[in-house]
Amino acid sequence: MRENLEGTLAGLPSKPGVYVFRDEQGDALYVGKAKSLRPRVRSYFQRSDGRATIAQLADRIADVEVIVTRNEAEALHLEQNLVKRYRPPFNIRLRDDKSFPYIAVTLADEFPRVMFTRERHRRGTVYFGPYANAKKVRETLDVLNRVFKFRPCEGPRPGRHSGIPCLDFHIDRCFAPCVNEISAEDYGEIVEGVIGFLSGDTAPIQRELDARMQDAARDERFEEAARYRNRLFAIRHLAERQAADKRAVGTVDVIGLAVEGDRAAVQVFPLRDGRMIDRYGFHLENVVDQDELSVLEAFVVEYYGATPSIPPQVLVPVGTQGTEAIAEFLSERRGSRVEVRAPSRGEKRRLVELATENARVALEADSATREAERLRRVTALEQLRECLNLESLPLRIECFDVSNIQGESIVASMVVFVDGRSKNAHYRTFAMRGLDGQDDVGAIREVISRRFARAREGEPDESFSRTPNLVVVDGGRGQLAAALAAMDELDLPRVAVISLAKREEEVFVPGSAVPIRLELHSPALQLLQRIRDEAHRVALRYHRQKRGTKSMETIFEGLPGVGPARRRAILRHFGSVERFLDASQEELEGVPGLPPKTARTLYAQLHKAGPS
Repeated sequence: MRENLEGTLAGLPSKPGVYVFRDEQGDALYVGKAKSLRPRVRSYFQRSDGRATIAQLADRIADVEVIVTRNEAEALHLEQNLVKRYRPPFNIRLRDDKSFPYIAVTLADEFPRVMFTRERHRRGTVYFGPYANAKKVRETLDVLNRVFKFRPCEGPRPGRHSGIPCLDFHIDRCFAPCVNEISAEDYGEIVEGVIGFLSGDTAPIQRELDARMQDAARDERFEEAARYRNRLFAIRHLAERQAADKRAVGTVDVIGLAVEGDRAAVQVFPLRDGRMIDRYGFHLENVVDQDELSVLEAFVVEYYGATPSIPPQVLVPVGTQGTEAIAEFLSERRGSRVEVRAPSRGEKRRLVELATENARVALEADSATREAERLRRVTALEQLRECLNLESLPLRIECFDVSNIQGESIVASMVVFVDGRSKNAHYRTFAMRGLDGQDDVGAIREVISRRFARAREGEPDESFSRTPNLVVVDGGRGQLAAALAAMDELDLPRVAVISLAKREEEVFVPGSAVPIRLELHSPALQLLQRIRDEAHRVALRYHRQKRGTKSMETIFEGLPGVGPARRRAILRHFGSVERFLDASQEELEGVPGLPPKTARTLYAQLHKAGPS
């Protein structure tokens, strides 16, 4: 053990707090909490601990940072913040937690939006979710829009620049706040109804729709009555998606947990007034050598750290002990007491066992899916080695593609697949230099040359320092010849190079005039297609970005009083060039950091209006 590390361990306090393990570069490896820091941190360096993950972690630790807290609940809060900040590789994490869909209500706007989103960080916005099914979320929003008629338009202000209401107003899907058809106060009541419904309080809207349907029917307004009837049925369908009615249970969240190896599955059953309103499923990674309480704590911190609605009671798996810190954490988040209990009998125990069984089934299904995917990747790599006569399995494949429009903004992409899976951290993009017109062959030669020149120069960037087993270029014989010529100039070790032509999906290999045609539905060809399509996507995205930047520079050229700093402020405020061009003079004057006089001059210049 390093001397400085030994000194740090010797001086650790025996108090509750959070510890951060860092590597030689100062990057966080692991963030943890402890009731007593001294014994907990020192346990990681005891050779008697036979856990493989702990040994791997301990060998990489160069420094330990500790923060003392007043109690374990405070440590749990701090651990949550530090994990979100650092995203350490050894911490438990929800798989793809950023991609779960939410329903967002933008309360900071004068006329709030109710929208689908996959983010959850904007201030002044209430989020409902996360949900497990994006399609279900969109269907829910469609039904809610038909019932509540909130505005579907984008942006912080309703309506279009023309001041004319859109089609949604005419088909009775919006109250048109953009043309003052509804006041902000009345619209606010509608939004409160949406929030109430999403929080599980569905009875008021059902009573209101039923009353309106009855009134319309009495007045012989049968078409209107039919519309209210259809909306009532849609709301009931949403409210009764899970028809389990356990009113004696009350308002609780039921958590089921299953752990196996380095993975875990969690099922959450939210019950509101005894009614199961949905079911959420999650998978966690990096749980090897962690006890169930640690896994549960990691999930609760991640899930309830972003969930807007926390019930007064949370049921956890049977036999779970030591949940006091979780209860304090949830109570502080809710603003009132939250009870965390592991029920021992009755209906609540049955619900926990049901959630746990669902978690176990989800984990087994995930394991089966992962194994099937692994076998398919292995088969694809073995087929590639056999069909292309490679010396070894192509464990690392790099694919290159070029994107441009008539020779403008020529760019190239490099995507990397390791063991048949994409390695996004190693993706790279290149802006081509000195090419005259549209020259895809010349662009391939340049990007291959630049990529492998950096490898020969001892580039520390791992994406360039690693040698691929197979290089794939998008194109035909010309692109293949260009790639080979670039690599021959650098006198590189032997690397297999092929090209894949889009039209007939032909594979060109060096030294053969006849292309190889893989079976249309073979795993090998599907892997090559997936790699090629990913390279095309990355190149096209970078090309559009370059074109957009060039367009922005052209638009801002010559505008009086707008330098780089104000340009960034304008784009940050409006979000896009289109919104900036459509902005009114008042909106321009509201840009932070832009003087009113400059904003007025800017508006006059954009709209070609002289001074009044």
